[in-house]
Amino acid sequence: MPLLGHHAFITGGSRGIGLACARALLADGARVTIAGRDAASLERAAAQLSPGVATCVLDVTDEAAVQAAVAAAARQLGPITILLNNAGQALPAPFAKTSSRHWQQMLDVNLTGAFHCTQAVLPQMLDQGWGRIINIASTAGLKGYKYVSAYVAAKHGLVGLTKALALELASKNITVNAVCPGYTETDIVQDAIANIMRTTGRTQEQARAELAAGNPQQKLVQVEEVANAVAWLCQPAASAMTGQSIAVAGGEVM
Repeated sequence: MPLLGHHAFITGGSRGIGLACARALLADGARVTIAGRDAASLERAAAQLSPGVATCVLDVTDEAAVQAAVAAAARQLGPITILLNNAGQALPAPFAKTSSRHWQQMLDVNLTGAFHCTQAVLPQMLDQGWGRIINIASTAGLKGYKYVSAYVAAKHGLVGLTKALALELASKNITVNAVCPGYTETDIVQDAIANIMRTTGRTQEQARAELAAGNPQQKLVQVEEVANAVAWLCQPAASAMTGQSIAVAGGEVM
């Protein structure tokens, strides 16, 4: 159990990639706090996990709430040494119809939320002399996608933040990496499928096939595949891995 004694704080932890990562880190011995905006979803997720999992209702765009949540989590389960910035949102719109409000929302949720959480947790990692910060970006942080320009810009920003912070912390025994899934079986992808069906008249299977077509393996990525990459990066044996953006995408990005 390589993560025994460590405390992982996971945003967007009630479903999808966040929930799969919580399960993987628990299996490696970590204590886990899952955070999200919906209390009922968090409770359902906690019921699927270890009885010792803590939950935290949190909007990552609220800086004061993040500071308070991180402090409370540390009091409950000990200092946080693993941070998974997984909370995210993707809303489609052609660039010409992307309002400033839409633009700011994508930046707030996908980029500024990670900034708030990292600033709140970092002092605990520095005190402990050990840390793992993992940002769930996207292949959208490594390439472009049409009709989601605000989301793509935010995820590119998250990859940039990963690189800059990795350099700052390289001598502090704290690693910072990004995991960049391709289209994955999550609520975000279900929303994308529904949008394709609504705007094009395609069936659900046709919409799924359209998303999977960009993956050379011709499939959607599974959340457990993303969680496996995250769990490996958290292990002490991955101490030389920092500043990396790892695509979990079936060869879509090389």
